[in-house]
Amino acid sequence: MTIVSSKEFITNQKKYFDLAVSEQVFIKRGKNTFNLMCANVDDITIDRMVLHEPDADFFRSISMNEFKKRALAATERIDKMYAKK
Repeated sequence: MTIVSSKEFITNQKKYFDLAVSEQVFIKRGKNTFNLMCANVDDITIDRMVLHEPDADFFRSISMNEFKKRALAATERIDKMYAKK
C-alpha cells in the first residue's frame, strides 16, 4: 500500500498508475483520500460497473403501483378541496 500527496501524484502520474496495477495506491488531498485502482476493463464493462448494488434508499422506496395509488389519492383530496370553495 502506498499513500501519496496529490502534488506528488500529479508530478509522477505514470509511476503511480503503473504501481496501481500491483498494489493499492491512495492519494491524499486535504481531508480526503482517494483510492487509485487498476480495473483493466473495457468501456462496456465500465458502464455496467456504474450501476451499484441497491442501498438503504432503494429498500425504503415504493413501487410504481404504490406511487400511482398515492398520487391518485392526493389528486382526489386536492379536487375535493377545490370543490368545497
